[in-house]
Amino acid sequence: MLNKNYFKNKNFSVMLKKYKYNLHPGDIVAGTIFHQEKKGFLVNIGDNTAGYLPIEEINLSFNKNNNNKFLVKTTREFFIVAYNAKIKQLILSIKRLDYIRAWKRIKQIHKENIIFNLYIENTNKGGIITYIEGIQGFIPNSHIIKENNRFNNNYISCKFLITDEKKNQIILSNKSAALYLSPHKFRVAEIIYGKVIEIKQYGIFINLNHILALLHISEIGSKYIENLEHTFSIGEIIKIKIIHIDFKQGRISLSKKYIY
Repeated sequence: MLNKNYFKNKNFSVMLKKYKYNLHPGDIVAGTIFHQEKKGFLVNIGDNTAGYLPIEEINLSFNKNNNNKFLVKTTREFFIVAYNAKIKQLILSIKRLDYIRAWKRIKQIHKENIIFNLYIENTNKGGIITYIEGIQGFIPNSHIIKENNRFNNNYISCKFLITDEKKNQIILSNKSAALYLSPHKFRVAEIIYGKVIEIKQYGIFINLNHILALLHISEIGSKYIENLEHTFSIGEIIKIKIIHIDFKQGRISLSKKYIY
């Protein structure tokens, strides 16, 4: 039998005055978890009302095998997801509230142009999966410096590329972070030496102090080159000029034109 004292706690009643009594889905309310059921918890949200917290609404990284017994007697805030008219019960969530607050922090961090050192949770054919503020992020292969292939204890430095709350999408760039962190401060119009590491039909990729840069075929000379492999070789050191730096994308564009 449930203890009615959970609905008569004076201190808790005072706390509830800060919150809306006419509750609706989307509201945030204070409550105390007082009873565990098979698939969730009952929560005292005041005025002789018990809300229901499903197990899958406890945290962002839901795992049904987690031991959540410690939650009983916890007082905290909850997000109201829905109202079950049949049993006159509010459906509550901790996960939705954490999600809202996580995205607020992510948006603020994005504005501050911060570099992260995030744990590599998993990898797939497309890139690296990681997490920030409990929200999944993704680093595409096109934004990972593979030439070095160095990750410190399964951590990777990266910066925000795209944050889209509506799509719940976070795209990060390791190349952008590496460009910001590089001890060599690259400058447009700088003449520099680099090593050829890859030759494509459209241009040459060059290692500039562990930063990948592109020398496009149109920037090699005034004459058309049919096959770049006949002109350049892997490992060759060449003299080039920096013509563009894109810190957000982590890209450097090069030219061999007009270098004396």
